[in-house]
Amino acid sequence: MKYHLITLGCQMNLSDGERVTSVLDEAGYTWTDNEEEAGLIGILACSVRQKAIDKVYSRISKWNKWKNNKNLVTFLSGCILPNDHEKFLKLFDITFQMKDLPKLPEMIGQYGITTPRNLHPSFDPHNENIEEFWHVQPAYQSSFEAFIPIQNGCDKFCTFCAVPYTRGREVSRPSKDIIAEVALLVAQGYKSITLLGQNVNSYGLDKKGEEITFAQLLAEIGELGNRSKKEFWVYFTSPHPRDMNEDVIEVISKYKVLGKQIHLPMQSGDDKVLMHMNRKHNMERYRSIVHAIRRIIPEATLFTDIIVGFTGETEEQFENTRLAMEEFKFNMSYTAIYSPRPGATSHRWVDDIPIEEKKRRLHVLTNELRKHNLPYNKSLIGRTMRVLVRGTDRKEGFLSSHTEGKLIIRFTSENQYLIGQFADVKITSATDFSMEGELANVAALQTIML
Repeated sequence: MKYHLITLGCQMNLSDGERVTSVLDEAGYTWTDNEEEAGLIGILACSVRQKAIDKVYSRISKWNKWKNNKNLVTFLSGCILPNDHEKFLKLFDITFQMKDLPKLPEMIGQYGITTPRNLHPSFDPHNENIEEFWHVQPAYQSSFEAFIPIQNGCDKFCTFCAVPYTRGREVSRPSKDIIAEVALLVAQGYKSITLLGQNVNSYGLDKKGEEITFAQLLAEIGELGNRSKKEFWVYFTSPHPRDMNEDVIEVISKYKVLGKQIHLPMQSGDDKVLMHMNRKHNMERYRSIVHAIRRIIPEATLFTDIIVGFTGETEEQFENTRLAMEEFKFNMSYTAIYSPRPGATSHRWVDDIPIEEKKRRLHVLTNELRKHNLPYNKSLIGRTMRVLVRGTDRKEGFLSSHTEGKLIIRFTSENQYLIGQFADVKITSATDFSMEGELANVAALQTIML
């Protein structure tokens, strides 16, 4: 039987999808890019955004109509709120939590028999047997980039976020398994590896005395890189300002393979809004971390996440966020318009900022980001940067790459061999969100190809 899988949401869901693919391949099912010819169709959903849930309803409505003319089995998993899960039970043949992935072939054989949910208050259904899931060897979707989950769940309970209710409380994956997976990927020639978790720098805190800290985990990976003598970059996403300490920053500065790019979600630049969000940090704390990054790793790029239009956000509070962007001069900001999600605490509050005002604030922050990005990118013109070539660019005749700091650079070339390889590119021009350049080591690359 042929199968097709659709993955929605964040990088964690993408990583989970690689393990789903591995289980189905091992069970004898065959992947197809064409969902219309599949007899088994699955979707990894995401309850964090309403748009993603709307896409699930659209897909399953179409698939259930197909059942009038063909034999078809549908399944659902992912990062799903209990309320959404209950509704989907009636629409999909099989629904399961990701910890039960190893049992998926058995569920398919039984056609829609799902694992019973134990609802005892002391029981966390999301994370029971999660280590069995982690032992599934993923079918990596790329030959040079990979994602490695290092933990599951979150204990922070930000009022706007549904993750603690979709993935449960924080559980750290055994460090020996993480390091073994990194070592395997490095041996196979992977160039970019990203450690994933809802709050990576709280890694090990749930197993104090039994596990190493996040800084120690990074150091062990750094030592592995030194021993391997291979060139690769390791990243992580995403940390929480409350748990981000200078020991992590010091370790990143020490090891060549640890990518000099830090994604540090700010969410808001106003202390009262941060308190309303239950972020458990204030701007003084955030500012001290940014100063430490600038001091210890001055070459590092800084990315962030921001929410505009959160319940009750005044114009003055929004202005504080704009001023924070002006102060920190982020290299990239993933800014989102606030929308309440059922299950999150803020869903009970009045969503009192009009959508047009939210859009205006988003536009203001986008322009603020551009204002600082353009001078920074222009300052790199004339420099030769080490890049990882990731694929063809939308601009015809160009390949797309990113620097160690994940800044995008396109350069003239149609040489498909370069995809997945490191190269040196001299920057010749810059815009606010990307740069252009030309290969600086053409002769060396030609020698490698021969």
